[in-house]
Amino acid sequence: MPGVLVRMPDMLNRCYNFGFTQSSFTQRDGFLKPTRARNPMHPWIADRTNAFDSSGIRKVFDLAAKLKDPINLSIGQPDFDVPDEIKSATIEAIQSGKNAYSPTQGIGPLREAIASEVKELYSHADRDVFVSSGTSGGLMLAMLAMINPGDEVIYLDPYFVMYPALVKMCGGVPVPVDSYPDFRLDPAKIEAAITSKTKMILVNSPANPTGVTATEDELKAVAKIAADRNIALVSDEIYSRFFYDGKFSSPAAFNEQTIVIDGFSKSHAMTGWRVGYVHGPSAIINTMLKIQQYSFVCSPQPAQWGALRAMEVNLDGHIADYARKRDLIVDGLSDKFEIAKPGGAFYVFPKSPIASGAKFVEKAIEKGLLIIPGNIFSHRDTHFRISFAAPDETLHRGIELLRKMV
Repeated sequence: MPGVLVRMPDMLNRCYNFGFTQSSFTQRDGFLKPTRARNPMHPWIADRTNAFDSSGIRKVFDLAAKLKDPINLSIGQPDFDVPDEIKSATIEAIQSGKNAYSPTQGIGPLREAIASEVKELYSHADRDVFVSSGTSGGLMLAMLAMINPGDEVIYLDPYFVMYPALVKMCGGVPVPVDSYPDFRLDPAKIEAAITSKTKMILVNSPANPTGVTATEDELKAVAKIAADRNIALVSDEIYSRFFYDGKFSSPAAFNEQTIVIDGFSKSHAMTGWRVGYVHGPSAIINTMLKIQQYSFVCSPQPAQWGALRAMEVNLDGHIADYARKRDLIVDGLSDKFEIAKPGGAFYVFPKSPIASGAKFVEKAIEKGLLIIPGNIFSHRDTHFRISFAAPDETLHRGIELLRKMV
């Protein structure tokens, strides 16, 4: 802060860890005095926003809106509509006057239904639940509740684009662990990345952008590492219902302190409704709720009543259809591209046939195919993401074009 003197050199390296440079300080009598730098965009913009850029995915979405009849394999949301039963329940809630704020923790019936489902899965003595404003809101609250400046957060690379940005917003230090070429959750690599500053391990299975699913043994090993080292373990399970091979497994089954973040956005095509949920130790949940009170306030109440009805909707048909789409895209490209077969979600992450994944995506977009460059999700620029959450006709067109580009 301006006017605060910092002793050199003991604080210098710590300051550099937060992205400061020598120009961030002036020296005076053996001390460092912070220099306030003006943001080139506008003098009022906070310095913390310089640590990350706007989402590259959104830039592709903006481009898609300008193209005529693109082959769009970029969108990370289901191509089916919200089931009618959910729409009806939400409309009924609106028409019956359930339009005000809900309790911050969510409407009672939804919380009770989620808590009952969680209790059937985990017999933990201390596991509370609340409704968040989407899983993205849950992730932000988890970071704000647990990450102090300088704390390190471990996650796999490739990663969901939001992870490093959220960590940096809290002053934390992202620690991506390279998982190429098979994108597996390797407990040995996770353990090797741990330092005295490690505060959190963040896992995502099925994963975005790779679709790769962690095995029960992998999750069990990471859960044990976190427990033994007293490290927070957060499991992003938004794609848990899109699981095609075997049975879904959560690290919460092996570590009762695990914080689980899930929701209805992907499973029920409710991406714009902003209804997620978080369950974990009550002290963490209560802290996240305290922050939600002063930020998101609550998830939209009508949408929560729709989510309550969503818990009764059978998704087997949609899941089977997406497993078929997964096979369609993998079978159509695996002889031309290096692909780690996804076990869940609705993404595949092929290796680019040329050195730069971003350059390959540029060429694809020039031909009318919208896919996402892999360097948006990674420190490497060697792959690209395909979403197979699209009509079969679009998938066939995309496969045909990609094969011609090799």
